[in-house]
Amino acid sequence: MEDGPARVRLDKWLWAARFFRTRALATEAVHGGRVHVNGQRVKPARDVREGDEVQVMRPGSPATVVIVRCISGRRGPASEARALYEETPESLKARETARLVRRVVPPPPGADLGARPTKRDRRRFDDARRRSRG
Repeated sequence: MEDGPARVRLDKWLWAARFFRTRALATEAVHGGRVHVNGQRVKPARDVREGDEVQVMRPGSPATVVIVRCISGRRGPASEARALYEETPESLKARETARLVRRVVPPPPGADLGARPTKRDRRRFDDARRRSRG
C-alpha cells in the first residue's frame, strides 16, 4: 500500500476498504445516516484521517466499528483493504454473538428473501392477515 494523501473522502475510503461494492452505495449509506465518524453523522465528502472511528450500520446485523489505520482511495485486493482499518474488540464480539444467534435460532417462516413464497406460506400469510383484521 503506497503512502498517499493524509486524508480522503469518506465514501471513497468506505469503497476502498470494501465495506460497500460501489461508491454510489457508500454515498447512499452515508446520506441515509448509516455511517458515523467519531460518533457524528457526516456527509460523504467528509475527510477521513488516520485514527478516526468509523461506525457502519447494516440492516439485520450489529454495527461494525473500526479505527482507520491507513488512508487509501484506491480499491485493491481484500488483503490490502483489511489493512486500512482495525475493528474494535466490542464490535468483533457483537458480530460473533450475532453470528452464533443466527446459527442457533431458526429463521422465521418465509424468511428466504430471495425466493417467492410457497403456496403453503401464502396460505399462512392470508390466515394471519384475516385473524388480525378481526
